[in-house]
Amino acid sequence: MDYSNQKHPQNYSQMEDLKTLDLEESVSETIMRDLRMIAYKLKYVLIPKEQEDNGKELRNWDLWGPLIFCLTLAMTLSFKADSTTSSSKSDVFAIIFVLIWVGAFVVTLNAQLLGGKVSFFQSVCLLGYCVFPINIEAIIIAFVGSYLPFVVKLIPVIICFAWSAYSSVGFMASLVPPHKKKLAVYPVFLFYLFLSWFSLIV
Repeated sequence: MDYSNQKHPQNYSQMEDLKTLDLEESVSETIMRDLRMIAYKLKYVLIPKEQEDNGKELRNWDLWGPLIFCLTLAMTLSFKADSTTSSSKSDVFAIIFVLIWVGAFVVTLNAQLLGGKVSFFQSVCLLGYCVFPINIEAIIIAFVGSYLPFVVKLIPVIICFAWSAYSSVGFMASLVPPHKKKLAVYPVFLFYLFLSWFSLIV
């Protein structure tokens, strides 16, 4: 198939349309395409001001990105768990893994009860991608945290918590009536606050 005249996708919706262009692509091409889509969506988390149309691109949900960031955070925190027993490390992994998915469900349910129109998978996609800054903070603390005082480690935790929360509240607040925005974003703050704090004390 000739792609010489094919235009490069300008947004995620166009990238989705390209999936049907070649059903015989190799596994490596499929993986690279999915990774490009993850990177494209991640831009809206890294640069929250890019979230035009109330995070329109993040509404086109996928679960690959959230799963990758969820597993990365769970493995990082279980790796740095202050214990030599494998059972404790597996407990940390399980807690983080379950917390992210259950937390996403609770946040979604809260938004729906407040009159918001959002699907479970849209919420999981958004919250999962916005875990990325906490991944960065957890990796930093895992490698250099033992050499730093508690107050110094607290700085990246606060920054990454604010980064994650700020990246997600705009989207969540747009889903509910204006007079209920605070009730919608409150669980989001608690969600990322617990993840950030847990990554610091584990």
